[in-house]
Amino acid sequence: MLDFIYYPVSWILWFWHRVFGFAFGADNGFAWALAVVFLVFTLRLVLYKPFVKQVRTTRQMQELQPQIKELQKKYKNDRQKMATEMQKLQKENGFNPVMGCLPILAQVPVFLGLFHVLRSFNRTGHGIGQLGMTSEQNAHTANYIFGVDDVQSFLSARIFGAPISAFITMPVNQLEAFADFGGLPTKLNIALVSIPLMIIAGLATHFNARASVARQTPEAAAAPQAAMMNKLALWVFPLGVMVGGPFLPIAILLYWVSNNFWTYGQQHLVFGRIAKEEEAKKQVKLEQRAQNAPKPGAKPVNTKKKPASSAASDEASDDAEPGSPSTNGTAGGSAKNTNGAAKNTGKNAGQRKSGSQKRQGNRGKANQKRRR
Repeated sequence: MLDFIYYPVSWILWFWHRVFGFAFGADNGFAWALAVVFLVFTLRLVLYKPFVKQVRTTRQMQELQPQIKELQKKYKNDRQKMATEMQKLQKENGFNPVMGCLPILAQVPVFLGLFHVLRSFNRTGHGIGQLGMTSEQNAHTANYIFGVDDVQSFLSARIFGAPISAFITMPVNQLEAFADFGGLPTKLNIALVSIPLMIIAGLATHFNARASVARQTPEAAAAPQAAMMNKLALWVFPLGVMVGGPFLPIAILLYWVSNNFWTYGQQHLVFGRIAKEEEAKKQVKLEQRAQNAPKPGAKPVNTKKKPASSAASDEASDDAEPGSPSTNGTAGGSAKNTNGAAKNTGKNAGQRKSGSQKRQGNRGKANQKRRR
């Protein structure tokens, strides 16, 4: 039913085994181990762009957290209205929550596919999904894209004396499938390889989670759901690897370790690049503000529209001569009239007028004396 997952996974594993088998030998355990590691790298390379989308979506969700809380508080008694407003907010900001889960969801079928393909190299068990074959039948039965020679090569491969598809709690009857191809492995050999990988996988999971939590904003980390997920990622998931490690094949532990190492490096790269982009945007905004700001010592220009009354007074003041008195409207108007009369009658007329004003002033003084 899940052959559409099993065949692509087995094909990628087969390809990388051919590459490293050419360098180390087809039956070499490190050739098979590196094939598993580069299967992980191939998957993560394909999911690189969705991972970047996931990071941007997570950061955008943290930025929208205050608005989301406001909507939740406003429509706490109307779930339908709250859902509508949340969709509207997401649409306006180009926010797609599905992109935040896509990289993780895409890794689940690959993990299950790899687990099934690796377990199918040894089909001597009698549990769920096992075929209960004899050791001879198993060694002469193809495994998806892998032929009989590849199956026997896989059974012969060892890492420090342990087959990479073996696990600590593997039943003895299943271990016997490896007996004709490199000898019967012991539980001690399997534990000496599995336990260090379990510890490394648990630590890598913890430190990856710690790096992710450190990049969260205080508001996002304080949310109840985020706080619960952070605790799960920091402590429960790493502990789960340690507890479940004895039941996982060595190749799956290799998958887990290499996946965490890739995630750590990729997070450092992507978050560093996003931080540089945000810093560049801030720098552009600062440069734009500096260009729009007035030069030192220059009077800032008021771009707002002035009221009609102030505009009229400005026009009136512009029409007046620079030296004319402008203490009030009457003085300004008389100055305008005087200047207009002076322009119409000419310079001499202005002199006569000023002279006659003096004579009138003198006559007035003489008349005052006479009256006295």
